[in-house]
Amino acid sequence: MAYSLLLPIGFTTTASFCVNRHSVCSAKNRLVVPRCSNLEHGTRISRTEGADNKFSLMKRRDVMGIVFVASTLFRESYDAKGAGLPPEEKPRLCDASCEKELENVPMVTTESGLQYKDIVVGSGPSPPIGFQVAANYVAMVPSGQIFDTSLDKSLPYLFRVGSGQVIKGLDEGILSMKAGGKRRLYIPGQLAFPKGLTSVPGRPRVAPSSPVVFDVSLEYIPGLERDEE
Repeated sequence: MAYSLLLPIGFTTTASFCVNRHSVCSAKNRLVVPRCSNLEHGTRISRTEGADNKFSLMKRRDVMGIVFVASTLFRESYDAKGAGLPPEEKPRLCDASCEKELENVPMVTTESGLQYKDIVVGSGPSPPIGFQVAANYVAMVPSGQIFDTSLDKSLPYLFRVGSGQVIKGLDEGILSMKAGGKRRLYIPGQLAFPKGLTSVPGRPRVAPSSPVVFDVSLEYIPGLERDEE
């Protein structure tokens, strides 16, 4: 609702009083009908004083209304400035130079429709189905906005690969990686979030069965690398 600090003409006015030998006149724009009373009749004067009190009360209400509207406008202006602040930049697995290099990396497409590009090809073993892996990830909508990341937690994400603990596209993409590798996964809707994800402060909405992009790094496979050493 829009508010204006300009009040209608005549809403708050000044009072003019005329005193002569025979009468007292009180005139107020629009609020009180001018009345003249004989000085000899005290009842007439009391009516005028009552009107003055009523007028003063209305003036106080007008002032309170202006203060309320002004404070509301200030708060809305402050909130608008806060809402206009740029979103906090989150850490990423692929920086600007990495993005440029990815333009020349060939795309691989699997039978399921999953696509990926290897940012770094790992030198360690690939994880068998059911093994626990430690991975970092940055999950994005196709526009590049991040909706989830393990980098905020300071620890890799641990899960059993191929057992349905994560979305299908992430399971499939990590199974063919090698420890130490880093990959960008282009996950189609049927392998992503069938029910979608609602938006929250700092996270964009993910529509049901919409494509998503994951940058993922396979840090290590607990137990497997120690056994091979």
